Amino acid sequence: MSELSDLTRRLVATPSHDDETAAGAVVAEWLREHTDATVDHDPDGAGVVARKGDPDAADRIALVGHHDVVAPDAGQVTDDGAYVVEERTEADDTRLYGRGTADMKGSVAAAMVAFRDADAPCTFASFRGEERGGVGARHAIEAGFAPEYAIVGEGSTSYATPGVTDVVVAHKGRRGSTVTAHGRACHASEPDRGENAIYRASEAIEVVRSLDTPEADVLGVTQSGSLAVTEIEGGSGWNVVPERCSFTVDERTVAGERAALDAVETVDGVTWTVDQDLPPMACDDEWFADAVLAAAVDAQAGEPRHVSKPHATDAGWLAQAGTTCVVCGASEPGEAHTAEESVSLAVVERCARLYRDAVERVAES
Repeated sequence: MSELSDLTRRLVATPSHDDETAAGAVVAEWLREHTDATVDHDPDGAGVVARKGDPDAADRIALVGHHDVVAPDAGQVTDDGAYVVEERTEADDTRLYGRGTADMKGSVAAAMVAFRDADAPCTFASFRGEERGGVGARHAIEAGFAPEYAIVGEGSTSYATPGVTDVVVAHKGRRGSTVTAHGRACHASEPDRGENAIYRASEAIEVVRSLDTPEADVLGVTQSGSLAVTEIEGGSGWNVVPERCSFTVDERTVAGERAALDAVETVDGVTWTVDQDLPPMACDDEWFADAVLAAAVDAQAGEPRHVSKPHATDAGWLAQAGTTCVVCGASEPGEAHTAEESVSLAVVERCARLYRDAVERVAES
């Protein structure tokens, strides 16, 4: 077993869905043992942030990930709460199975090794609370975390070509909203005495369905936003005209304009509330995107490309704060958050080479 696969196993085996402290401690202790970096582990703040070399030079380029995970499936945890980690060899590919293998402890381990091995000053961060809306990233930004460039190690493998690790130059954000229709209750036998909130909600849903969603072009990669009504709730009884009905809207956003969801409030008695707004990411520096792509080319036999990603990541928070980002990592589409979540150990090794090369290219420029 290689050093990197052993480190990945150790990270994956450490539970981190309810409390990331232990996983953060594994990251911090390994960095202190294997590097001469300044390592800060704040389990109630950002998570783990490490810098090596001159602090100003280290802020030129950062490798960024997160060590929290979503709650495991029943088959991914033992009766005493330990995470199940299993290695399987399938069609000449050895994969590690378990919660967090793909999202994203495999790439965190690769970034740790690359951080150690890179012959350049640089920064490493493994944030907490990414799965809860970027808690650690936002805490770090508020505390002054501001690298010029960042490679965020979320999944980018098999996006354009199976088995190839691409470089994401844009990803969507997510705005989650609640639309509430207010009416006046009455007995259902005399519906004209009330105002039916379900009917008003239905009108508002038609407004949502009629809205245009923006598009964005990022370094030649086009992304389109989307809107979907995902939940609805209303009514208090089969014989009562409802006085309230609400529904949720999942909006995937792109850099630039948002869908005009405030238009739902043109319907009488309807209000709109934003519950969550995870920002999109768009790389604003073609030179940086090309430098990481060149490192991806040298790290593998395939032909990586600049691509887009449908999921929000901490790159959105960093980009919003002024850091130029790309996303590049071992996870493949369909792996994260699943009962059979897994990652290719060969691709994890590839990402370690890719990250090290990219850091050195950017730091030396």
